[in-house]
Amino acid sequence: METLNKKSVDYKRVKAIKKIFSLVITYLILIIIAIFLAGPFIWLVSSSFKTGQNIYTMDLIPHPFTLANYIGVINFISIPKYILNTVIITVSGIVLDVVLASLAAYPLACMDFYGKNLIFSALISTMILPAAAGLIVNYLTISKMGLLDTLTGVIIPGAVSVFSIILLRQSYLTVPRELIDAAKIDGASEFKIWYKIMLPEVMPAISTIVIFDFIGLWNSFLWPIVVLQDPNKYPLATALKYLSGQFNYKFGYVAAGTVLSIIPVIIVFLAFQKYFINAVAGAIKG
Repeated sequence: METLNKKSVDYKRVKAIKKIFSLVITYLILIIIAIFLAGPFIWLVSSSFKTGQNIYTMDLIPHPFTLANYIGVINFISIPKYILNTVIITVSGIVLDVVLASLAAYPLACMDFYGKNLIFSALISTMILPAAAGLIVNYLTISKMGLLDTLTGVIIPGAVSVFSIILLRQSYLTVPRELIDAAKIDGASEFKIWYKIMLPEVMPAISTIVIFDFIGLWNSFLWPIVVLQDPNKYPLATALKYLSGQFNYKFGYVAAGTVLSIIPVIIVFLAFQKYFINAVAGAIKG
């Protein structure tokens, strides 16, 4: 009996050791992959603190360490002005997309009407079109509306995203139908049901849309160049391209400006990342 107990203990010990060893190997592999994928960004951050003499070396620890690149970027381009332009474009675009997409997704998920499935299929089919395909149409439309060289002209074409509509529609489908029926029995209007019941239930999906929109709008480059003629109205990403054209021989300035533009994206992503799994899982399940 003692022999059997000893063998059982030894077996459990070996199994635990194998599990720990497997876990350590898995984490080591994931760490190596993460370092490999983050390598270019780490090198960019390192380069932003290097002097002109050692800017192109592969050393990750700057020697000597300097803040001259950041000071030079801030002195050369008006960072607060470009950040303000970017914030206006980003916040306005996010608010419009969340409101319009949530309103458009509600009837597709919660109402029965003729052609609903056809409309939904048409929306999905538009996702195969590249963004550049609508560039000329959007430009002509904005031009006819007299919105060229305005921030409004930059914001309007991206005011609602098909992806956002589909994601919210799938999230609405996960909300219990009994909640909607009970609200209708109590005399609530469709707008009140949408605002009071549906929106709070799909906050993870809305948070996901906020992340995607923030990353896309904050880094918007091509469309602002097409619409805006005044460089003072450029968002930050476009202004940094202007910086790289002026200082292509000073890569440290370009690196410092790029790092400054990435910091808000990282902050927003870290703040909302916990909602990603719930939102995507809900969309797939729906």
